[in-house]
This record gives sequence, C-alpha cells and structure tokens, in this order.
Amino acid sequence: MADLEKLTEAILEGNAKAAAAITKEAIEEGASPVALVQERMVPAMDEAGRRFECEEYFVPELLLSARAMKAALELLRPLLAASGAQPAGRVVIGTVKGDLHDIGKNLVSSLLEGGGFEVVDLGADVSPEKFVEAIRNSGAQIVCLSALLTVTMPSMKTTIEALKAAGVRDQVKVMVGGAPVTAQFAAEIGADGYGENASVAVGLARGFVKKEAAA
Repeated sequence: MADLEKLTEAILEGNAKAAAAITKEAIEEGASPVALVQERMVPAMDEAGRRFECEEYFVPELLLSARAMKAALELLRPLLAASGAQPAGRVVIGTVKGDLHDIGKNLVSSLLEGGGFEVVDLGADVSPEKFVEAIRNSGAQIVCLSALLTVTMPSMKTTIEALKAAGVRDQVKVMVGGAPVTAQFAAEIGADGYGENASVAVGLARGFVKKEAAA
C-alpha cells in the first residue's frame, strides 16, 4: 500500500522520481486524486514555501520541490479533469515584454500549481496583447506580471493599461513581482498586489480568491 507520508517527504526532498512512483501506486490503489492534491501536495508545497521564507530553503531547494510536485501532478491532471474537480483558482502568469528572465516567474508558477491553482504560464517577453488573450481564453481571476530588469518595469504599467483598454481589467486581480519591483511601484501602476517572493505571492492569490468567493 502506498505510503502517502512519503509523498510529502519526496516533494520536500525534491525527489521527483519517488514522488511520481508513490503517486502512481496510490492511483492504482484507488486513492482520491483530489485528496492527494489537497492533503499531501498542497501542504508539502506550503511547507517548502515556509522553509524558503525562513531561509531554511533557498532557490535550488524550492525549484527541486516544485519539480517533484509537478512530476506527481502530471499523473493526476487527467484524473482531476475527468472528475470535474475545480482548481483553487485560475491564474495567468508571465514575464513582461522585453524581459527574458523567468526563474522567479517559474517559482511562483510552480508554487501556485502546488497550491491547487490552474496556471497558464505564458513564459517570458510576453506582450500585453498575449496577456489579454490568455485572460479571455482561460477565464482567469488573477494575472501575475514579473520583471527582473528596471528598464522593463514600465511594461507592467503598459500591460495593466492594455487590460483596461480591452475591457478585462475588472475581471482580474493583478499581482506584480520581481527583484526591482516594490509595493510602492505596484500601487503607482494600479496593481492589486505585490509579492516580494513566491511564497507571499501564493498567499496573496489565495486571499484574492477567498474574497471573490465571499463576495
């Protein structure tokens, strides 16, 4: 019988092979895909995020945990879709136009997935038009904009303005982040939230979805 505690351990240890093997065994034994995500994978990634905030983990460890989580999630996605299970929320994420950096964005994307969100990752150097299109196609509630260069930060404002012009700004909460980005800058460009790291970003996203559900 699959030892589900070891699934949590495998994700925390960044052991993708073990995470996938345990998940496969659990599926074959009839374990609930939703329970595997909610009771094992989400808590494991939350703990990885906590360790990152406490500087017990650093970027390499967090990336390995995220990779292990994804290995398990790949096996569960078809089953979750077939069962009609709803994600915690839908997010569109990308690094803004002119910026090719994606490590920070990838971390946020992985932690959001680990937190039960459905994520549409547009990659790097994403034009405002692509963000608009992705929002319309996915029905996302949240958009995450990343920038690692000071010179590409204005693209965040341009993207938010494009969302307004396209009539989709009111449909989404806009979160921004990246090394040069600050809470003050986020407020100045009209963003709804700022995450100083990946773990904070997930907490913000959960808060936005919770408020929407309560409204």
